[in-house]
Amino acid sequence: MEIFTKQLTSIDIERGLVLPNDSNLELLPPFHGARTIELSTMVVVQSAAGNTTLPGAELVTIHCSTRSGRLTFTRGWHDIARCAGLGSGDIVTFYQDDNEGAQYKMIVRSVG
Repeated sequence: MEIFTKQLTSIDIERGLVLPNDSNLELLPPFHGARTIELSTMVVVQSAAGNTTLPGAELVTIHCSTRSGRLTFTRGWHDIARCAGLGSGDIVTFYQDDNEGAQYKMIVRSVG
């Protein structure tokens, strides 16, 4: 089930991916007073050459933190952005997905 889709900005790439206001947050685990939760995620990179996963990483742990009242993907996200060569304007879709050993699935699409 989809949690969010977002067109990336340079701030998402450099500082952390801020989840959109219309994200389906009920599909994320509760924080229970913690400032960070960890999300076991399978990442699929879509390009003109086809679909691939990140090199050497079947699953990536993404840290979702609260920053200034907003949820932000930080640790793990920066590695995804760098390895996938993401830039401003690219599209990220994040899903709840229990089918392939991961709790979540992220599909990143390069528009450039």
